[in-house]
Amino acid sequence: MAEMENVSYVPLKQPIVLIVEGFNVTRQQGYPLFVLLLIVYAVMLLGNITVVTVIARNAKLHKPMYVMMCNLAVSDLLGGTVIMTQLMTHFLTGDRTVSYVGAFVQAASVHTYHSVVATILTAMAYDRYVAICQPLHYHAIMTTRRLVLLCFSAWFFVLCLVVARLIMNVGIPLCGTLITHVYCSHGSILSLACLPTPINDLFGNCSIYTISTGCFLGIVFSYAKILKACIVKKEKNSWSKAIHTCASHLTIYLLFAISLFLIVMTYSMKNINPNAKKFCAIFFIIVPPTVNPIIYGIATKNIRTNIVKFFKSSVSPK
Repeated sequence: MAEMENVSYVPLKQPIVLIVEGFNVTRQQGYPLFVLLLIVYAVMLLGNITVVTVIARNAKLHKPMYVMMCNLAVSDLLGGTVIMTQLMTHFLTGDRTVSYVGAFVQAASVHTYHSVVATILTAMAYDRYVAICQPLHYHAIMTTRRLVLLCFSAWFFVLCLVVARLIMNVGIPLCGTLITHVYCSHGSILSLACLPTPINDLFGNCSIYTISTGCFLGIVFSYAKILKACIVKKEKNSWSKAIHTCASHLTIYLLFAISLFLIVMTYSMKNINPNAKKFCAIFFIIVPPTVNPIIYGIATKNIRTNIVKFFKSSVSPK
């Protein structure tokens, strides 16, 4: 330890400009990729903004499940915008640079997106559990006060962890500028530190694994209770009601979970194309935010109906 403390290093001085490695593509390859990502980004924006607008404007949709969908859409907008706008710039101009402040803002935004999605999906699972297992007491349990508390707690708890991590990491002396990733994360920034940061790494890993594990167990518990209730009731339509009630939530959660599993799987494989590995690393923050509004529209009749009415009223002459 004493030897480590005596090692001399020359930290970078502000203003620090970092370089994100990104995808290994030529400028000619970058142009069609930019167009493709622009289309995906436009679909993501249109879908999520439409969901938020429709739910906000329709008082009949001010119910727990729809309000949580609205929170999920907001977090999707945050995560998708932060990553896709950077990638579009990279593909169009070839610019890979990011400012010191911009790097931490991006890292905090991605951390917020991942954690808020996990916590909101857990709250939605609890809502589905109450709706199916305790339907007669649903309105007494899922009151407006409890709904606000659930959504507020999801954002507040995550933001507290994100701010704490920012406070710990900002100001650590850096001796490198190359981020060997597609976007800036706390881990990739700390890898440039002049000295090891075991406490920061431990806090970051613990916060991520605590949220991920806790949310996973909460969702498994809720669906285990739902499964048990369907088996005990032995009603012909109990399974169809459960599937109809949980279809959109379960589909969204499975897509999100598979996206995260792709990261673990690809990074444990050595003989895989670097660009394919990087795409799998950003899959969770591009595909789910884009597909989620489509899933709402297909699986949720009230959302689908109100979206159709919204667009009809928007295009019809006054």
